[in-house]
Amino acid sequence: MLFVELALIRWGGENVIYLSFFANFILLGSFLGIGIGFIRAGRGNPIYQWSPLLLALLVGVTAVFPVKIDRTGDGLIYFGDYTTPGLPAWLVLPILFIAVAAVMATIADGAARLFRHFEPLTAYRLDILGAIAGTTAFGVLAFLRVPPIVWGLIAAALMFVLIVDRDIVVVGSLVAFLAILFMVSVSGSLWSPYYKIDTSVVGNTIGVNVNGIPHQAIRTVESRLAVEPLYQAPYQRYGFGTPESVLIIGAGNGTDVAIALAEGVSSVDAVEIDPVLYDLGRKLNPDAPYQDDRVDVIIDDGRAFMRRTDKTYDMVLYALPDSLTLVSGQANLRLESYLFTLESLERIKEILAEDGMFAMYNFYREPWLVERLANMLEVTFDGPTCVEIVGDVSGMAVLMASTNPDAIDCPDGGTVDTAGALSPVTDDRPFLYLDETEVPAIYAVAVFLILAASLVAVRWFGGPLTGHRAYIDLFFMGAAFMLLETKTVVQFSLLFGSTWFVNALVFAGILLSVLAAIEVAKWRNLPKPPVLYSLLFAALAVAWAVPPSWLLTLDGPLRFGGAIALAFTPVFIANLIFAQRFKDTASSTTAFGVNLLGAMLGGVLEYASLWIGYRWLTVLVAVLYLVALLAWRNEERSPSDATIPANAT
Repeated sequence: MLFVELALIRWGGENVIYLSFFANFILLGSFLGIGIGFIRAGRGNPIYQWSPLLLALLVGVTAVFPVKIDRTGDGLIYFGDYTTPGLPAWLVLPILFIAVAAVMATIADGAARLFRHFEPLTAYRLDILGAIAGTTAFGVLAFLRVPPIVWGLIAAALMFVLIVDRDIVVVGSLVAFLAILFMVSVSGSLWSPYYKIDTSVVGNTIGVNVNGIPHQAIRTVESRLAVEPLYQAPYQRYGFGTPESVLIIGAGNGTDVAIALAEGVSSVDAVEIDPVLYDLGRKLNPDAPYQDDRVDVIIDDGRAFMRRTDKTYDMVLYALPDSLTLVSGQANLRLESYLFTLESLERIKEILAEDGMFAMYNFYREPWLVERLANMLEVTFDGPTCVEIVGDVSGMAVLMASTNPDAIDCPDGGTVDTAGALSPVTDDRPFLYLDETEVPAIYAVAVFLILAASLVAVRWFGGPLTGHRAYIDLFFMGAAFMLLETKTVVQFSLLFGSTWFVNALVFAGILLSVLAAIEVAKWRNLPKPPVLYSLLFAALAVAWAVPPSWLLTLDGPLRFGGAIALAFTPVFIANLIFAQRFKDTASSTTAFGVNLLGAMLGGVLEYASLWIGYRWLTVLVAVLYLVALLAWRNEERSPSDATIPANAT
């Protein structure tokens, strides 16, 4: 289940254009599908034999008819090509949500029927071991950069082995599924840990598309500056001649590095998060900047590198670091989000030489975004921000700042009015592209439709909602744990970098914590639930009281140890509570399904972070666990769910 879920998150983001900005919708669909698969176990005929057909249909439709989402007109900026809008996101996202839920429900139906043959904790333990195997396998595939045909071969082999009734529909669906993936894999696309990458040649320019979105162009320095001269502006405006040392964040295919070398820079540190984009630049950039001895290449998250380095630079440059994708399917955090916070800018000020200058450029789309960035630079550098714009802000804009006024030769009129700028972005709320003056309709409408569809589906497949009342505490546990997991992923992205490797390690750590809690609950007598809840609330209080900014001041080993203790202590205790409660359930499949449906609610509640920030999600987690405790106490006063027959729902 988990392997297919991770594969669908990658596949959806790479074939449904701009879905990479909404990867959590696939995650939510997966939770709904798995929850339905479990709560309907024992109700009606098996449906797991239909999983290959539904999976083949979902993959085939998105491969043959790539879907474009129209995401214009909202209070949230998405970078990419605005010339080919498709169906509105509020329509596309619920459709894909339902399709993913249908696929995962059929797979979960098979898992649930096996689940019922074991006592609850044993079944849960096997489930977590399988989840660890699925996460590890997909992490290895990401590291090896293999195409989707390999993902499909693994999934198809498992389905073929597990589905006993290998009739013509099952076999034919698996063959069609693999044929589609094979055609996609031989199309020439490259598969990095973050994107499907395609290249095309038009004249003397090599275009680079990621996940179907135009992202970069490889061309000579001369042809680049002829079309977009503002790439040269930071060097022309630097007040002390040619900078000797430059740090470039978002080096990509090397164009910005080549410009720095052409300007006479003596030393360039080029940081790029995606190894495949770097490889393309090394092989295809006509100026060969990455082969130059003056260049050191670092494949890492930019914020993580700046935190580690002890060097100082004459210039730090953000070179269009718009990632076009999220850190994971669980949070609305983009790969570059932590680059654009006050705390990140403060670190830039620390690594700049005394006469150093910071510059950033991009096609910022909206006036309010330029004003917000200019205001953040003013707050950080205690002086006005120099801004150069070609035409209006739909064109390219360059923002420059320094603690030394003489470091920037700013042209007349090179400032913007920041009096009405949106509030600065911080590590707690790293949502630079969110216009706080409006609620993005793209989320509000889509989330409403998803919740409505979920209620209908649960009622249709699981029977009356009152039939699951005995497990309402498990529902709120699922919602709380989903938020706790999201908070952990986000915190580690800040502390150690927003890379796929950090993300994979966090998920592995969470699953190992769950497994450890299961083993303890299985072999030890645990304290009463109120005692465990008290310990959990204490751990959450400590996690809330210690801000990530304090952890960032610690050296690497201490920061790692502190992060582990703060993040995984509540995860472990929460799973002790769940394991203790789960082992005594009369219907393990229903209880597990209700818990997963609660996790879907937690995924929806994650959107609250857009307004309250990630730190306050900890408080929301505590509130949900408090509701779970009260629900458990209420159920204790009424007849125990142990009196409910296993198939009553």
